[in-house]
Amino acid sequence: MEKKMRKIAIYGKGGIGKSTTTQNTVAGLTEMGKNVIVVGCDPKADSTRLLLGGMAQKTVLDTLREEGEDVELDDIIKAGYGGTRCVESGGPEPGVGCAGRGIITSINLLEQLGAWDDKYNTEYTFYDVLGDVVCGGFAMPIRDGKAEEIYIVVSGEMMAMYAANNICKGIQKYAQNGSVRLGGLICNSRKVDNESAMIEELARQLGTQMIHFVPRDNMVQQAEIHRKTVIEHAPEHVQADEYRTLAKAIDENKMFVIPNPLPMESLEKLLIDFGIAN
Repeated sequence: MEKKMRKIAIYGKGGIGKSTTTQNTVAGLTEMGKNVIVVGCDPKADSTRLLLGGMAQKTVLDTLREEGEDVELDDIIKAGYGGTRCVESGGPEPGVGCAGRGIITSINLLEQLGAWDDKYNTEYTFYDVLGDVVCGGFAMPIRDGKAEEIYIVVSGEMMAMYAANNICKGIQKYAQNGSVRLGGLICNSRKVDNESAMIEELARQLGTQMIHFVPRDNMVQQAEIHRKTVIEHAPEHVQADEYRTLAKAIDENKMFVIPNPLPMESLEKLLIDFGIAN
């Protein structure tokens, strides 16, 4: 039986570390021998730089602007770490147009050009999505069935949890008539008091799981300075093993749910219950 491609989107509050977490996880999957394509859905076009060694990749929208409709797949897909295929949607010129439309344009173009043709044997597609926006074009990966598994990057900070809860409302809405499901929360630690227990409880109340707790470690910044993932920059470091564990957890995950978003009072109670240091 033919193996189904896993279609994953990573959401979370702006600045929570989605792109870093995504790229390090992808490096872990690649190291396991998986065939992965990463589609950056952020106008900043920073979703693939660690996989590409810092190379500023020309975005789909820039390519279309400069070359018109006569675009080939090789113009917009670059090979990154371990053979990962990397794409950046890009965005409109600042102050002009809608970045969400750029994502729609990019994904449609990739499909037309055969980015997912059988010959590529793609096992995973990762969409790294801007901020916690679940409207318009930014919702396209979950709205149009491009992504079926959502992972939310969160921490024990109030706004990160609030954003995660909001994203769950979007997933709940689109899940009613589609195949999208929540695969779990990834806690990207900010060293908040009782953080792991708090996110475990948030996951429980949402009806999902904390799929991995990624501890805070300066090696992540060191690797970024060298424009690499931790797995490539410092493969023997304990932080590299954290991302390998996360990659394995996603690869083996069988828990996909329609989440139950919390009322605001419950979210605030959770913060009070866990957030006050004993």
